[in-house]
Amino acid sequence: MKNLKHHFLNLILIITLGSCSNGAAEKEDINGSDIKEYHEELNISYGSDTNQKFDLYLPENRNLDTKTIILVHGGGWTSGDKSDMNPIKNLLRQDFPNLAIANINYRLADANNQAYPMQIEDITTVVNYLKNNKAKYIISENIGFIGTSAGAHLSLLWSYAFDNENNTDMVCSIVGPTNFTDPAYLNNTNAELQGMLDLFGIDPTTSFLEEASPFHRVTASAPPTILFYGGKDPLIPTTQGTDLRDKLDNLGVVNQFTLYPDAGHGWIGLELIDTWTKLKVFINTHL
Repeated sequence: MKNLKHHFLNLILIITLGSCSNGAAEKEDINGSDIKEYHEELNISYGSDTNQKFDLYLPENRNLDTKTIILVHGGGWTSGDKSDMNPIKNLLRQDFPNLAIANINYRLADANNQAYPMQIEDITTVVNYLKNNKAKYIISENIGFIGTSAGAHLSLLWSYAFDNENNTDMVCSIVGPTNFTDPAYLNNTNAELQGMLDLFGIDPTTSFLEEASPFHRVTASAPPTILFYGGKDPLIPTTQGTDLRDKLDNLGVVNQFTLYPDAGHGWIGLELIDTWTKLKVFINTHL
């Protein structure tokens, strides 16, 4: 698991054409008369846990219609860091200079702290923080999500089941689990995979697994969804993507699905370029 879960984010560096500055903000106080300068705040605390922090990147010339895209890192719900999403953050700043970006950390699961609902609650707190401070930051309440692996699961689940005000305009899942009641999970013989699934409880009830599964929580009001999966992923069976795609189709939810048949839990080269090309069009269309 540890050799695979950050694979996609390491590989996306290949298509980073140029790195935007991530230095200090041009202006420390965005409450002044001039709000047109780029501004960033790092390690904003939203709770008492050391992992309850996020970075916020605010574009120049922003206004109350400026939307925010939230990045949610992977790591099997037990590890990972917002810095893993910096390659995607840099690409967004390069190709979407009018978007705000929130790159979040969340509390990590362990034997005493289950991933769900703890990590969903952290996303809710971040979203509420952004809403409560929208006048300060000069942004709207509208958001989008890009998540990878476990972060993709959290992004889908929050967007489908916990966005009570329908502020999510789009959500992207890159190799994200979607259905914990999938027979490919329930009947698996992969010790590494089972250890990951045990984070949702030993012998959990079917109802709990359904509650934690985007596949079972999605409705016709779900936001436009773009999905990317690898056909040879040892952790995420292909059915995790295809079944959600089919359900989105049946519900009439706008969606786009891409399967790279020979890819695993990440990919390189032309497939990676294809991912970013499709994602850029999707963001431009829906966010």
